[in-house]
Amino acid sequence: MSTPSHQQAHSNHATKPAALNGSAWYATIAGLCGSLVAIGLARFAYTPLIPPLINAHWFSAGDTVTLGAANFAGYLAGALLGRPIAASLGNRNSLRLLMLAATAAFFACAFPVSVTWFFVWRFLSGLSGGAIMVLVATSILPHIPVARRGFVSGMIFLGLGLGIAASGTLVPALLRLGLQETWIGLGVLSLILTAVSWFGWPAGNPPPQPAQTGTHHHPPVKSGWPLGILYGQYAANALGLVPVMVLLVDYISRGLGKGADIGAAYWVLYGVAAITGPVLAGYAADRVGFAAGYRGALLLQAIAIGLLATTSNPLLIGLSTVIFGIFTPGIVPLVLGRIQEILPHSHVDQRAAWSRATTAFALFQALAGYGYSYLFIHTGENYGIIFLCGTIAFVLALLADVFSGLKRRRA
Repeated sequence: MSTPSHQQAHSNHATKPAALNGSAWYATIAGLCGSLVAIGLARFAYTPLIPPLINAHWFSAGDTVTLGAANFAGYLAGALLGRPIAASLGNRNSLRLLMLAATAAFFACAFPVSVTWFFVWRFLSGLSGGAIMVLVATSILPHIPVARRGFVSGMIFLGLGLGIAASGTLVPALLRLGLQETWIGLGVLSLILTAVSWFGWPAGNPPPQPAQTGTHHHPPVKSGWPLGILYGQYAANALGLVPVMVLLVDYISRGLGKGADIGAAYWVLYGVAAITGPVLAGYAADRVGFAAGYRGALLLQAIAIGLLATTSNPLLIGLSTVIFGIFTPGIVPLVLGRIQEILPHSHVDQRAAWSRATTAFALFQALAGYGYSYLFIHTGENYGIIFLCGTIAFVLALLADVFSGLKRRRA
């Protein structure tokens, strides 16, 4: 018969988080490198490069913004093709190939052969980012002890914030050497990170997940409406984020006449805030719930982009930059957590819902990239109108949340 002390000791031992072994740590580092290269750098390093690309007459202002949108279109393709690629090549080979593609795109963009050439490589870098976003967590987390998956997931998403911060500090330093040298430098960094991650990806496919007890006892109709609202909100979130991701530095540098260095300094601020984003979002959600946490995120983003549309005050623009820095990566754990709240009994359903949410975000991100590019060109580069469109997107997302709440009360 066990004594209470023995039972307590056994309980403490059972709840103690399992330590990560060497292969798990290496996989975690590989995931961080993957998100850093294919999303953090491949997408966000382009933003502080927009003014130099225009000023160096590589492309016109309209073409430069359109080329930024090519990455969004590629991201949508990657979100749709990630799983088929993995099914054909395996997770490990797919992730290696995608990181090599993102790296090659940096070197290719060092040579402004034509708008078409640049478009193809920016599209390919976006495809790599979208596919890696779909594959990286599902390739690594099943090989991680359950008690440590939250930590490892945070480390993977940390690569996004680190990439944003690096793009704001590294790009200005490289630009002092030249625009072509900047692209080559980013390629060299990506090549190093690809080499670091090369043997870190888990060798096999994730083990099959055991069936969840009670999975089939929850009619999908109960979760269908909240999930539909969430997909719509996440799509609207993309519409609101794109103006900041593409035009923030250009707005400060050229729109406000502050110059490339000041624009890059704001981008560093954006990156520093992005590093803290997932942690702060998770902290808030632990206290108020993911639904309220995401509602608050939408409200703060609506206020932040409204400030960009209506003021040139540097302190208010700095505040807006910090808010968007936090929530660019911070919305990811909030939406994932909200999906888990809506579908608490099936990890399989959660993964399917996350795939649909990611696709909705990627689709509207791509549509926003091209729509805003068209609007930017045909309004004489009017930044205020673009930011106002983003404000409307966030307000619509908030109204959808209110409508969803009213429907739940009536039910």
